[in-house]
Amino acid sequence: MSQSDPGAPDRAGRQSWVQALTSDERFSAQNVLGPAALLDAGLPLALFTVVYTAAGRNLTLSLWVALASGALLAVIRLLRKEQMQNVIAGFLGVGIAAFMANRTGRAEDVFLPGLLINVGYGLAYLVSIVVRWPLLGVFVGLVSGQGTAWRRDPALLRAYTQASLLWVAMFALRLAVQVPLYLAGEDQIGWLAGARLVMSWPLFLLVAYLSWLIIRPAYRAFQELALIHISEPTRLALISYADFCW
Repeated sequence: MSQSDPGAPDRAGRQSWVQALTSDERFSAQNVLGPAALLDAGLPLALFTVVYTAAGRNLTLSLWVALASGALLAVIRLLRKEQMQNVIAGFLGVGIAAFMANRTGRAEDVFLPGLLINVGYGLAYLVSIVVRWPLLGVFVGLVSGQGTAWRRDPALLRAYTQASLLWVAMFALRLAVQVPLYLAGEDQIGWLAGARLVMSWPLFLLVAYLSWLIIRPAYRAFQELALIHISEPTRLALISYADFCW
């Protein structure tokens, strides 16, 4: 691995910033995709929709309920000494959404930040594919410690590109379904909330699984080729790591 590779240790044998980041348990997959993360991301807006519908479209009350639920989740996590990054991110997201809806007086604007995030991610993935730096490859390179070595393997680069296209399609599908509901106004807010719920984590996990199916053969072939040139103990350790990841 070259010195320019961000995943490589420095000459003193110290961890690179990539290795330090990915070795931190706060960034493990179970914290990002576990039940707690799903609850933190979905509960406040779900409660907002229920209260808004049941309370005669009382926007102020609904916003306070959403904010209170986010704050309550944060307190519970704090008391239980659990990881806080999902709660903080979720609470900030709800806070921004509540601010926008309160300023405009339009309940559907609670969902506007999520739509804009999908636009941003979709464009980022699309641009990364055009410039031949597919974001999925960048992310996996950071997590696996490969750095940018994957770009030298045509099959792996192609697999990351194809998988990244799936993510572009996911963001585009979300927007194609949810933007018309958003533009229809508060009369469709229940449908908008339902679409957002169904197309959030369930669709995310489906696309993640399909990406894994696309990437795994090329990834394992790349790993096996790299293992030919390293010592047996290191080879066995990396095989175990690859099996864990994929």
